Amino acid sequence: MEYFYYNSINKLVTIIFILVLVIDVTMVLGQGTRVGFYSRTCPRAESIVQSTVRSHFQSDPTVAPGLLRMHFHDCFVQGCDGSILISGADTERTAPPNSLLRGYEVIDDAKQQIETICPGVVSCADILALGARDSVLVTKGLTWSVPTGRRDGRVSRASDTTDLPGFTESVDSQKQKFSAKGLNTQDLVTLVGGHTIGTSACQFFSYRIYDFNSTGGPDPSIDASFLPQLRALCPQNGDGSKRVALDTGSVNNFDTSYFSNLRNGRGILESDQKLWTDDSTKVFVQRYLGLRGFLGLRFGVEFGRSMVKMSNIGVLTGTNGEIRKVCSAFN
Repeated sequence: MEYFYYNSINKLVTIIFILVLVIDVTMVLGQGTRVGFYSRTCPRAESIVQSTVRSHFQSDPTVAPGLLRMHFHDCFVQGCDGSILISGADTERTAPPNSLLRGYEVIDDAKQQIETICPGVVSCADILALGARDSVLVTKGLTWSVPTGRRDGRVSRASDTTDLPGFTESVDSQKQKFSAKGLNTQDLVTLVGGHTIGTSACQFFSYRIYDFNSTGGPDPSIDASFLPQLRALCPQNGDGSKRVALDTGSVNNFDTSYFSNLRNGRGILESDQKLWTDDSTKVFVQRYLGLRGFLGLRFGVEFGRSMVKMSNIGVLTGTNGEIRKVCSAFN
């Protein structure tokens, strides 16, 4: 009986180990990508990207959230193929959802440095994926291993950006758009949690503080004590391009205060605040906050996992696509 017990336990441990190994291998390999893809062909690539991001961040902290959002916007449109980087008329870069993205110069800088030592080897799509990770690192977030091996796409159309979630989007609509990319509800809450760094322009939320849904008053989900602060930052009929922190009180720190703000009615974008008012997403916000009665999740760890999943959406590998010489133009 004792032998049977220990034999069963050993079998169970073996099965669990195999399952964990399969999960880990899947996370590392992704869909044709793998960690350390350039270890032989361009071993300095990742360190060059990291040092470039750090250098630009020191002189302009806005590049960190800019690169993180840029990677998200790239992956949600035709997959993570660097198509967001192409300049020119009617490209993704010119579409309204992408008009205020920033950080292109960081990618161009890193690419130029890499091309001098490893010409035609490292894709712009990979530089962007690495830059997004390093943006979290410079803002005091946890790091993660980025699978690489993506190739650059040859198509970039402004009309394809309808796949991107909007700032007024319902949770159901957000979940549908994420699900279409192979991402679940936890991934949704986790990745939107990237709003813990960066800002938004007044034009994207001022309607919430003055005339929500044509009611002549504010969005009732906004904390009443927070309203005067928002109105001072964004006066009615004022400068719509003025930037306001998405995570009040912690704009340049990658932490969980963003979720605390949602709980306290201090989410800036309507689509963000809905993560607290909708039960299906609220539970994950509560878990990241470690509230009593909810199984805790470590935001930094889960963010890295969700980023790996997202970074493998529709990737081009092998002989598909190309390795651009310049990130802003097709070869």
